[in-house]
Amino acid sequence: MRRDKVVATAADALAGVGDGASFAVGGFGLSGIPNVLIRALYDSGVTGVSVVSNNCGVDGGGLGLLLAARRIARVTASYIGENKEFARQYLAGDIEVELTPQGSLAERLRAGGSGIPAFYTPAGVGTPIADGGLPLRHAPDGSVAVASPPKEVREFDGGQYVLERGITTDFALVRAAKGDRHGNLVFSKAARNFNPLAAMAGRVTIAEIEELTELDPDEVHLPGVFVQRVLVLTPEQAADKAIEKRTTS
Repeated sequence: MRRDKVVATAADALAGVGDGASFAVGGFGLSGIPNVLIRALYDSGVTGVSVVSNNCGVDGGGLGLLLAARRIARVTASYIGENKEFARQYLAGDIEVELTPQGSLAERLRAGGSGIPAFYTPAGVGTPIADGGLPLRHAPDGSVAVASPPKEVREFDGGQYVLERGITTDFALVRAAKGDRHGNLVFSKAARNFNPLAAMAGRVTIAEIEELTELDPDEVHLPGVFVQRVLVLTPEQAADKAIEKRTTS
């Protein structure tokens, strides 16, 4: 019989997490972010963590909670987005940031989860992504304290390609619409962006799910082999979904 991976509380889900741990975190903007696990991570008091995520939440929401508390030491992301505190800390030299093309970031997570150490891609060739010099950390006076190194570039079939490394992390935090006791997951719409990839990259992957149910194998988006712990949300937690931007006519 397959192992039951459901845990009782968010604190149980985060067992073994300590200062300096690395996390891959799913979601796209505020869609599909693991809010309950992020809040539990904040409440645990851990600090000095490294985060790999498409973005770093918003001011006061998602990973922005950890960011505002200065618990994050390093971020690998595709953009700084609408988070003013993220931009402020980066420009002030308070945090190290590795900016990566969005498609490359997605493939780096997938590659790491698939046991692929590196791959070649045309994204970034002829730019500081490949040539080096992107600011990883600024000095307090605004100068560049640490810059990205150049990456290997090779020619294949007449085209230039840059070598990107696969990503693995100590933990992954993801959110799914449905899951079963064995860790098989189904994601809803835009929440499928980055959540399966983040889950693959974590050595210990923790999934918060909105509904615990039996799944037809044909509907599974991510097999349970990538998931070690499952936290079932209450109806109130499942319904608590922030909206990044509201527009009115």
